[in-house]
Order: sequence, then structure tokens, then C-alpha cells
Amino acid sequence: MSSKQITALIIILLYMVMTIVIGLVVSKRKAKQKASQSNEDFLMAGKSLGPLALAGTLFAANTGGASTTGIATNVYQYGLSASWYVIAGGIGFILVSFIAPYFRRAAASTVPQIIGTRYGKPSHIVTAFTSITALFMATGAQIIATASIINVITGLSFQTAAIVTTGVVIVYTMIGGFASVAAANMMHVLFITIGMAIAMFVMAENPEVGGFSTLFAKASAMTGANGQNLDFLSMTKIGLPTIIGYIAMYCMTFPTGQEIVQTYCSAKDGRTAKVGSVITGLLSATYAIVPAIIGLMAYTCIDGYASGPQKNALADATMRFAPAVVAGIILAAVVAATISSASGNMIGTATMFTNDVYRPYIMHGVHDDKKEIWVSKVVMTIVGLVGLGVALTSSNIIAVMMSCFALRSAGPFAAFICGLFCKNVTQGAGFWSILSGTAVAAYWIYGLHSPYGLSAVVPGGLVAFIVIFVVSHFQRAHGVPAAPEIQLDQE
Repeated sequence: MSSKQITALIIILLYMVMTIVIGLVVSKRKAKQKASQSNEDFLMAGKSLGPLALAGTLFAANTGGASTTGIATNVYQYGLSASWYVIAGGIGFILVSFIAPYFRRAAASTVPQIIGTRYGKPSHIVTAFTSITALFMATGAQIIATASIINVITGLSFQTAAIVTTGVVIVYTMIGGFASVAAANMMHVLFITIGMAIAMFVMAENPEVGGFSTLFAKASAMTGANGQNLDFLSMTKIGLPTIIGYIAMYCMTFPTGQEIVQTYCSAKDGRTAKVGSVITGLLSATYAIVPAIIGLMAYTCIDGYASGPQKNALADATMRFAPAVVAGIILAAVVAATISSASGNMIGTATMFTNDVYRPYIMHGVHDDKKEIWVSKVVMTIVGLVGLGVALTSSNIIAVMMSCFALRSAGPFAAFICGLFCKNVTQGAGFWSILSGTAVAAYWIYGLHSPYGLSAVVPGGLVAFIVIFVVSHFQRAHGVPAAPEIQLDQE
């Protein structure tokens, strides 16, 4: 390893030590405040997050490997328009802010609970299964991102780096649960937004880059093997169907993604959930261009790099063009983002398993906090190990995340929204809507291979809405009563 690699690695390790210390401090403080910690406290921070802590946690949960290393690497295919993956997420947070207070008032901790309350046990089980499966995939995506950075810095094989990453994430998550993760996320956000932005400007002044004007001039002239212009500066190359699909995907996956809904439910009140969501949206949309420009540096200024998509353009550009300390800071920021996202996924899965499987179907409704905390930690470990398996068998982070979002959201979204706002839908309609939407999304991904660049949530979601309204109409016409309405808490 070079001195630069050693310096960057030391900074990353110090950063991880800081996050673990924060986790320990917060965990001990919570223990002193409450002699007996409930599983809800462990998994949801006692529903006490303010708007800034909420925004930081939402941003960190959504700013993982796909939003950093994934964007930078996808510049090869889409140019700067790769940043739409995160810009669309920002738009999604702002749009979802209008219904975010309802998550906090739904008197539930998981998406399957909300759906099961309205549509019954079969819908509850199917939604829990799809949601848990999706979070396995999402955890794997974050392990890919972190391991690829360790691979670039240390020269360790990707497989070894992935195993190390998995171990760190499991330990970090289990130390203090959601409260410690939320506390550390405020530091993560500062490193990701400010640290990465500063690093981008520093890297641009490297003589090999020559400043932004030179970078953009080089990028505009880049051609492929067949002499075609690569359109690296285009903000539309990704295509309108993909942009629309991204926005639709986020509008559907945020209300049905456990790691996001759980964060909204951790807000101290509905207004906090709304304000925190808007702040997150503005921050995400502003930040989106940063990893794209860093990826542009790799493909434009590293000889031979534009010959094809690389494993981690962001890490390669950083190690090439940034001073050692700055490289350590920016890569620590990315590692923080990916580990935070992986932790959120693990906690989300543990929450769903304990609330939607263990307590109702294994313990038959009996609530035992000590046993549930133990079960939650076992589930977190399993999620980490399954995520490791996903990481070792997949490569494209954004592709993994889009499949994850589609499979968990296309079916349940219509049932979820109608469950909150429509009086006349039936239980059977909700169940068939979830099944049909999920089936269409799966076929769109694995059978048709996502034609037109359109996210599977669009066709899957449209089918789900059609099914729930059509089936409800026919069942109501034949005397089937509407499903019982979800009772919302008053604030």
C-alpha cells in the first residue's frame, strides 16, 4: 500500500471508531433514562426525533451506495444525467411530505401492519414477505459499495472486503439500535454533503483535471470506440421515461419502504415528519450533482478509463486526484453513507420480523421486550449475511436497488394509499392488488428486462390501482362490505 492509501484507510477507520463511540454513548444514555428499554425504543428511538435529526436520518437512509458510487460509475452510460437518480429522490421526498404525517398517526410501526389492519392477514403476510426480501437486496447493495471502496484503498479482494464490511455493519447496528444510528447520521450528513462538496472542488484543481472549465471541455469532446460523442455533460441522456420512472419509483417506495416509514414514525409529531421530509428533499436534490461530477473526473481525466464501466469510479477518481487527507474524508463520507443505509435496512427488517411475524404468529400476540430485542439482533445478523450473499453475486448497485424498490412497492403502494384515504375498498381487492402489482413488476424486470428504461413500479403500480378499484367495485356490488378503516391517532 502507498502512503496515500494508508492515510485514507486510517481516516476511514478513525471515522468508524467515532460512529461506534457515538452509538455506545447514545445507548448508555438511553439506558440511564429508562431502566428497561422496550423493543420500540431500540428500533424507533422512542418516537422522539426532531425535524433536523429526522431529515438527517432520512437523507442518510436514502444516500447509500447507489446514490454515491452508483451515480459516479453510471456517468459512463448516462453522463451527468446519472444524477437524476438522486434528484428524483429529492422530488419524491417533497411530494411524500404531504402524506408523511399520516405515517406518524397510523398507530403502527411497519408498512405490513398498516396494510394488515385494513386488508387482513393474507395481505399482511404477503407484504411482510416482499418488504423483508427487498431489504435483503438493499443491504447487499450497500455492502457492494463499501467493499468496492475498501478494495480500491487496500488492494484486498472484493470478497474479503465484503466480509469485513458485513461484520462492521452488524456490530455497528446492534450496539445501540435506531437511536444510535440516528445520532451518528447527523455527522454522516455533514461529511457527505459538505465534505464531498469540498473534496470535489479540491480535486478539480488537481493539474491532471485542470479546473472545472478544462474538465467540462474535455468531457464534451470525449468519444467512444466507434467515434461517437459520449455526451458526458448531458442532463437528458438518461431519457424522459427513466426520469419519470425514477420520480414515480420514489413516490411509491418512500411510503412503502420500511426503513423510510420507520423513520417517519420516529418523528415526535406529524408536523416534524412533514418538515423533515421537505428538508431532506431539498438537500438530496442539491447534493445529487456532486458524485456525478466526481465520476466525470474519472472517465474524462484517467487515461483509458472511458473504455467501459468501472467498479467504483468515485473511489478511483478520489484516490487519483485528491490529497491523502481529502481522499480519506470523502471516502469516509461514502462509507458512512453506505453503512448508515445498511444499518437502516437491517433495523427495518428486524422491526418487520418482530412486529409482523414473531409476535403475531410465533408468540401468538404475547409481547416480551427482552425476547424481542434478542430476536431483533438475530434478524439483523441474518440480514447482514444474506446481504453479503447478494453482494458476492451482483455488481450494479443501482440495478439492485431499482429491483428492490419495484418488488416492495409496486404491489403494496395502491393498497397502502387506498387504505389510508379510500373508504370503499374491500379486503379481497387489497390482496389481489398487492399480488398483481408485484407479479407485473417482477415480470417487467426479469421477463422483459425493464424496457424503455422505465422503472417496474410504473406498470406494476398502474395494474395494482386498476385491480383494487375494479375488484372493490364488483365485490361491493355483490354485497361485500368495505374493509375496516385505519384509525389515525390525534395530535
